[in-house]
Amino acid sequence: MRLKIKIVQRIVAGLTYLLALLTKLVLMNQKVKVQKKTDDESDRYGLSWRLAVETNNAYPWRTVPEKCYNHVQNYISGGQYHNDLEVIVEHILSYASKIPLAGDGMDAWILDVDDTCISNISYYKGRRFGCDPFDSAIFKAWIMKGMCPANPAVQRLFNELIERGFKVFLLTGRDEATLGEITIGNLRNEGFIGYQRLILRSAQYKGQSAVRYKSAIRKEIEGEGYRIWGNVGDQWSDLQGECLGKRTFKLPNPMYFIS
Repeated sequence: MRLKIKIVQRIVAGLTYLLALLTKLVLMNQKVKVQKKTDDESDRYGLSWRLAVETNNAYPWRTVPEKCYNHVQNYISGGQYHNDLEVIVEHILSYASKIPLAGDGMDAWILDVDDTCISNISYYKGRRFGCDPFDSAIFKAWIMKGMCPANPAVQRLFNELIERGFKVFLLTGRDEATLGEITIGNLRNEGFIGYQRLILRSAQYKGQSAVRYKSAIRKEIEGEGYRIWGNVGDQWSDLQGECLGKRTFKLPNPMYFIS
């Protein structure tokens, strides 16, 4: 009789354990489903927000929303960002291949520098891909290292434009007096050799918006007789204003906004 009772007790204990384990598994599964639903909703919002940024409908914005952090991080680090750059560059080169050069050395292109020719992704990883507010002192310290790597797709574009006979102007909002030398060295070390001119922001343009400053420079370039066939940048302010050229090409950048 006692043996039967012990057997029954063991069976009950086993069933109780199995029931508890099953309950735990069900709760865990529900938690995973809720988390997955939350992650999916966050990613969908991040995708929609990034579309608003790239179409300039989010203008103006200062930081990446917290709920977009994972999306932007995955976009930049997961390979899609570089895939997008490659596709855009293919479209640019397709357009460039159809341009009839005059042969007088006055057919030109304008390329932005930061996050166009060279990349600041390593810096922005430390700023949570734009979720943290911009800090000019920290950013300047990063630039002064002269370690911004080339964007491979844009470097290929740069080289092919020069090989085809275009004059390439590099136009940046970096300060000429304090960042000129380090920028020249950084570009040279990353293989950007043979450009017509690197133009940095001089004291004359200090305090002006990027649109106004870059418009004035493009006007000067056209005033010298150059024909601007294309203008490439990661910011809308690279592609707005006067003397834009025949076509503009926007590269993706959901990490920061410059007006």
